[in-house]
Amino acid sequence: MNNTFFKTLKVVCALLVTLGGFSALASENIAKEATVKVSSQLEGNEASNLMDGLIRLDGQGEWACVGERKAWGANTLPWLQMDWDRPRSINSIVIYDRPGLEEHTAGGVLRFSDGSLIRVNTIPNNGDAKKVEFPTKTVEWVRFEVTDGEGLNLGLSEMEVFASPSDSTNPLHWVNPFVESAKGRYFFFTPGAHPMGMVAAAPVTRNKNQYGGGYSYNSTEVLGFGQIHGWCLSGIQVMPTLGNIDPTLGDKGWKSSFSHDDEVAMPGYQRLYLKKHHVWTELTSTKRTTLYRFKYTQADKASILTNLGGYLGNSTMINAEVRKVSQNELEGSFDSAGRFWGGPEKVKVFFVIQFDKPFQTLEGWKDKERFNNITTIKGSDTMTRRDSVVFAGITQSYWNAPTKGVAATYDVKAGDEVQMKVAISYTSVENARKNLQTEAPHWDFDRYKEETFKVWEEQLGRIEVKGGTEQQQVKFYTDLWHILLGRRILNDVSGDYPDYTQGERQGNITKADLKIRTLPKDKDGKSRFNMYNFDALWLTQWNLNIVWGLAWPEILDDFSASLVQYADNGGLLPRGAIAGGYSYIMTGNPATNMLVSTYMKDLMTKTNPKHAFQVMKRNHMPGGMMSDSAEDLEFYMANGYCPDNAGKTLEWAFQDWSLSQMAKKMGKTKDHAYFSKRAEGWSKLFHPDLKLILPKDRLGNWLHTDLLSGQGWVESNAWQGTWSVSHGITELSNLMGGNNVLADKLNFAFEQAAPQDFVFGYSDGYVSYANQPGCSNAHVFNHVQKPWLTQYWVRRVNEQAYGATSVDQGYGGHDEDQGQMSGVSALMSMGLFSLTGNNSLTPKYEITSPVFDEITIKLNPNYYEGKEFTIKTLDNSKENSYIQKAMLNHEPLQTFWFTHDVFQKGGELILQLGPEPNTNWGIQN
Repeated sequence: MNNTFFKTLKVVCALLVTLGGFSALASENIAKEATVKVSSQLEGNEASNLMDGLIRLDGQGEWACVGERKAWGANTLPWLQMDWDRPRSINSIVIYDRPGLEEHTAGGVLRFSDGSLIRVNTIPNNGDAKKVEFPTKTVEWVRFEVTDGEGLNLGLSEMEVFASPSDSTNPLHWVNPFVESAKGRYFFFTPGAHPMGMVAAAPVTRNKNQYGGGYSYNSTEVLGFGQIHGWCLSGIQVMPTLGNIDPTLGDKGWKSSFSHDDEVAMPGYQRLYLKKHHVWTELTSTKRTTLYRFKYTQADKASILTNLGGYLGNSTMINAEVRKVSQNELEGSFDSAGRFWGGPEKVKVFFVIQFDKPFQTLEGWKDKERFNNITTIKGSDTMTRRDSVVFAGITQSYWNAPTKGVAATYDVKAGDEVQMKVAISYTSVENARKNLQTEAPHWDFDRYKEETFKVWEEQLGRIEVKGGTEQQQVKFYTDLWHILLGRRILNDVSGDYPDYTQGERQGNITKADLKIRTLPKDKDGKSRFNMYNFDALWLTQWNLNIVWGLAWPEILDDFSASLVQYADNGGLLPRGAIAGGYSYIMTGNPATNMLVSTYMKDLMTKTNPKHAFQVMKRNHMPGGMMSDSAEDLEFYMANGYCPDNAGKTLEWAFQDWSLSQMAKKMGKTKDHAYFSKRAEGWSKLFHPDLKLILPKDRLGNWLHTDLLSGQGWVESNAWQGTWSVSHGITELSNLMGGNNVLADKLNFAFEQAAPQDFVFGYSDGYVSYANQPGCSNAHVFNHVQKPWLTQYWVRRVNEQAYGATSVDQGYGGHDEDQGQMSGVSALMSMGLFSLTGNNSLTPKYEITSPVFDEITIKLNPNYYEGKEFTIKTLDNSKENSYIQKAMLNHEPLQTFWFTHDVFQKGGELILQLGPEPNTNWGIQN
């Protein structure tokens, strides 16, 4: 490529519209840290009430001035000012008028110490929030002057001032959970969770699985709060209500409107106000227990509903049973069934619910019947088809069932609080109670919240970044949040966990009875590892396998042990596991890629590597997880390719190659040779004229020659999928006619995809970073002596496909899964990758140009020798995207990679960037 070409591309880049920033806020209220002064204060309505957390309570926690009304209509217009002891960066203010209707602070002006001002009009008269957003300001004080109002003693219920992320060094405050929440899956948005916790609480606003399922930012109503947001697992819908609510109407009867203006969400905590029920709802969690605090702003009969029947997000609750233990406690269970993606036919979920105040009565309902003063209630196991679709030639359905549940009732006054704990277990009620007693023994909600914050702060803080834009830092830490969030532990504090691996398989469903197993213990009596519920590990060699190993190697180790345990229980390595059983989602044996990555980096300490190898080897043979069709796998073994499917061929070949690398490191010469040979057959699918890979049938005929067709691929096509033969790029280059031919062809694909931001649905487009199969494409240039093209396109993809922080953009708007697109996004921002997922005999990290000036990865001392690995980028800017030279631990680095062994010892990588490509750097391999 010549310089004119690159200059043209740079101009195109410069003309790109900056991707939208976030409007939803996930920050901390710093009003409580200010000193407040006011023009006057009525006795009992002091200025301190402006930041006391009592909001929308008529006559409680309000500031009011000493008013005076003139005969001609003029009245006293007060002011307030908040001062901080240091400059603070802020980006929004929320104003709440006193909720009483006699006085109405209707408008005003916000003045800032930097000399700016913002006029605030039409403040609601009923205490609803008035949010004022603005670009980040750094100020020492904020003053609100009332300019319009009716009534005598004007004032406010509260004024909240929210810091911008740049005001904090705590990575927790840089996470914005709302990013792409209008398009996510049911389990995408779960503020009420620990990293990979068993419970994960969040409001449900759209009761469906994907495309804005669960919590969608664009929704205006809350249908309830679910406690379980896992791969094909959901349940226990809680809803605090006020007044005469008929629960037999389902969520149509109990749903409530809400506003983002008074909503706060951050890792470990969420707050919102249910307008219909006049109740502030706050939630946080421990690993296995959700904690709620309900604060009512009006007096009436309160009913805290627990729905245990019907479809919720991605599965259906049936066969519920609830028992009253005392006036403060309930226990019971239900069956999770009707999963769209298969798995165990029924999964038993046990729970214990406690309240901090004894309820007056326990009421219940089943479908259209209501019951008063109950001590127990049982539901039915009836399910009906809700709708049907055809997926992969199989008719699958969502299932519905009648709602059923209980209501703990209270007579509340304005200002009353009721707290609630919901603990779960997949093994027994006794274990659910033990989970609660161990993790949540007290009723100090704020203490639980702060403890959860500390967990997230430590986990997110494993990687520190400096430089870049505020938006880039927000996106990066939001990526890390998703990387650590989605996959759920299944085991109780006792180490007991469910096993549904054994049973009669019917399609993707297994008719299995619950077996309770116990994890092996260490010398201190603690479980040696966790068991996980997770979406498919499909193609995680390009995201989670790499990024977990950088800062969270203990996760790779833990997860690997869990995978082997699944195989020990049921014979198969799971692709995606549901409650201790198999879902058979996606293709191949992707667990191999994770296990090999863990072993090659010397991180496999919680399971025996030799045993893990034998488990993988068995699963690569007919009858294992590699293929649902023994006939297809036998054909592949004999002929080198999967009949009628190029995507499976490339996936199986890479997994075979990965296993061969592990065999070589272990000295298993025969296994190394055998699996290496199997990994070479993909070349039979190379089309010599079209110079891409295409599917063949059993007779060796091309299935078709449409390069954009998804036929014979797995969520991909020839343009997207050809480059996924990560272990064979050199041979692919030779087949195409050399590195220049390959680079030109791949570069053409990126040029075609750029106008659509490299985002397409399944099997569409030339390059798609909205789904797994295309997520390695930009890094292929590194391997054909064109590293500057990797640097260029990684920057473009990172900005266009992943750079937004709006509610509908940030991960390609298609299918983030459980941290996989986040993993690619984070690695691109850090300038690190591994085309082979660290699975080679010598694991390596490939270098591109980071968006940050400095990145510090804190190394886990239980696994790595060094303390930290730092990447510094000199002359970094949007224009300077090309690496000019590199220094690794004070020595010149000419390769585009460095080894994992160097990384784990700690050190420093310095990259010098510039506006033009250095075509001499990084071409050594």
